[in-house]
Amino acid sequence: MSRVGLKPITIIDGVTVAIEDNFSIVKGPKGEHRQHIPAGLDYEQADGMLTISRPDDSKTNRSNHGLVRALIANQVIGVSTGWTKSLEIIGVGYKAAVKGKIL
Repeated sequence: MSRVGLKPITIIDGVTVAIEDNFSIVKGPKGEHRQHIPAGLDYEQADGMLTISRPDDSKTNRSNHGLVRALIANQVIGVSTGWTKSLEIIGVGYKAAVKGKIL
């Protein structure tokens, strides 16, 4: 059983989150992002935190609960800090070299 949907989303300073007509609209310093989200969940925003709750424990609501929480959390990260990729090589037998932007 996943508990992803139960964790509140921290809204970083300079980021605004609005839920309108099955869309989550997140605006921040790096831009704006709109995402279609399934209907049927409840949203509460207070003290820089967004919590998502489900009205009942039906299978559809349980699956959408974690999905919507993850989508909105990713939107907040995307418009505030942007996306990064990192590669960590651990172990013996790997040979890697960086030349400019090429690995």
